[in-house]
Amino acid sequence: MQLYRDQKLKIYNSLNGQKEVFEPINEGHVGMYVCGPTVYNYVHLGNCRTFISFDLVFRYLRHLGYKVRYVRNITDAGHLENDADEGEDRIAKKARLEQIEPMEVVQRYTVDFHNTLNRFNNLPPSIEPTATGHIIEQIDIIKEILDKGFAYEINGSVYFDVIKFNKTTRYGKLSGRNIEDLIHNTRELDGQSDKKSPQDFALWKKAEPQHIMRWPSPWSDGFPGWHLECTAMSTKYLGEKFDIHGGGMDLKFPHHECEIAQAEACNGHSPVNYWMHANMLTLNGKKMAKSTGNNILPNEIFTGDNTILSKPFAPAVVRFFILQAHYRSVLDFSNDALLASEKGFNRLMEAIHFLDELQASQETRGFDTAGWKQKCYDAMNDDFNSPVLIAHLFEAVKFVNQVREGKAGISAADLTLLKEAIHAFTFDVLGLVDTSASGEGDTDKLPGVVELLIRLRAEARANKDFATSDRIRDELAVMGIQLKDGKEGTTFSVS
Repeated sequence: MQLYRDQKLKIYNSLNGQKEVFEPINEGHVGMYVCGPTVYNYVHLGNCRTFISFDLVFRYLRHLGYKVRYVRNITDAGHLENDADEGEDRIAKKARLEQIEPMEVVQRYTVDFHNTLNRFNNLPPSIEPTATGHIIEQIDIIKEILDKGFAYEINGSVYFDVIKFNKTTRYGKLSGRNIEDLIHNTRELDGQSDKKSPQDFALWKKAEPQHIMRWPSPWSDGFPGWHLECTAMSTKYLGEKFDIHGGGMDLKFPHHECEIAQAEACNGHSPVNYWMHANMLTLNGKKMAKSTGNNILPNEIFTGDNTILSKPFAPAVVRFFILQAHYRSVLDFSNDALLASEKGFNRLMEAIHFLDELQASQETRGFDTAGWKQKCYDAMNDDFNSPVLIAHLFEAVKFVNQVREGKAGISAADLTLLKEAIHAFTFDVLGLVDTSASGEGDTDKLPGVVELLIRLRAEARANKDFATSDRIRDELAVMGIQLKDGKEGTTFSVS
């Protein structure tokens, strides 16, 4: 069904700060690129929010009947510490610290990334290219930018000439930054860099002797700049101009700004029509950071193995919590907020269960089903406004509960319409999962069951029944539950 013909979708375009009617380059088709993770550590919750936000976009575009090519990359090389042009590659540093191969690091954390997003019920992208798989394409783009005169090579490294580029078109159009202000606010390099200007960024870096990840190029054995990979992969799979480019708000500058500059220098025109940015996630009102301990990983939420939350929460509940805020707003993660979301999620699922078993009556009283359905579309058409959509879903929940209590009725035609619409918006568009059907909802019962087994094991050990003690430990381990004996007693974790 080509619902997009009847629905006027508007997208907030970060490029001009306005909502614009979405008009794809090719009717019925959408090309969307989203910056993926740098796979050097476990995916953190803030990143998950970004990927859940764009999963919502992907799902709704498909629901409207668009054929979507969704490209999301894996950064497995070239991303230096602190997003700089100097320093150590994040993946190589992790490999050195753990004394393993860089590609072992990549594999380990790519698997974690996929497993985590699967738990959140994210759909896989259409294409998931890697930076290391597109070195040739990146070298070709560098050659093109050099030929156009917007880059320079020095001592085996190649840098993009921001000042020269800014004379032909504005550098800073996405982030709203002014090149003169950038120059004024940047300290002198005191000869510590080969760059002509501090604003210039690396397209290719010559590898130092100790640098593990390196490839041959016309300029040196080295590695591509972080910004370049997204330009190479997005244009390869979506063309020199495509519809939507997304990512976290933190990538707007310098990463996305550099992408625009590279593409314009190479192809002579803007690469993307609609730029979308998801906002940050805070924890108990403060920025998430490992250094301060104000941080929590997705798996720690699912298992309850943390000091921040009072209990485990199912992935579907966490996804519901994230979608209760608009993707462009800051969202604060807390125990109280998750408990409230869990109650709301359970109310929604209970109403859907009742609705699925409901028998029609003579007429619908007090509820305009067709009008309600269009209000749901209107919410999503307004820059994917999931919190307003969820509010409309709870209008339907209120009506369903009135039917349940005998205070309202619903006709056969409206019952069919309501069932189809609430299922479509809850499961297909929002991507929620019925935890009672999937078994995810049992997570809050797990700690009590395991604590009971820990007590029984302790009694067995006290009675010197080590066979029973070992059997409890070993069978829990088979189920992915690890017991840890310590000075203060036995704890457990779920893998």
